[in-house]
Amino acid sequence: MAEETIFGKIIRKEIPADIVYQDDLVTAFKDIDPQAPTHILIIPNKAIATVDDVTEADEPALGRMFTVAAKLAREAGIAESGYRLLVNCRDDGGQEVYHLHMHLVGGRRLGRMLQRQS
Repeated sequence: MAEETIFGKIIRKEIPADIVYQDDLVTAFKDIDPQAPTHILIIPNKAIATVDDVTEADEPALGRMFTVAAKLAREAGIAESGYRLLVNCRDDGGQEVYHLHMHLVGGRRLGRMLQRQS
């Protein structure tokens, strides 16, 4: 099991966050340092440290993360123009909080995700 993170406290509403969706499997809230006009984090309520720690038992929560992402994109008015879903894994992948999370970003043209190596 993953160690306690700030996300666990947000799920339990022990610290403030702008929660836009919560059910028995996932919680979604606005990123405090948004990188686009819409930037929402979607997390499983169960603490899972990284993608490498996912098990078959976690599939319902991970599937819910995607359906919630689509719902929130529609509600934010970015579904038609497009958006990006990002999941980082470990240090080299850019993961900062070791509680699996998906970034829903959009509201402007995002451009290339990675620069090509020369």
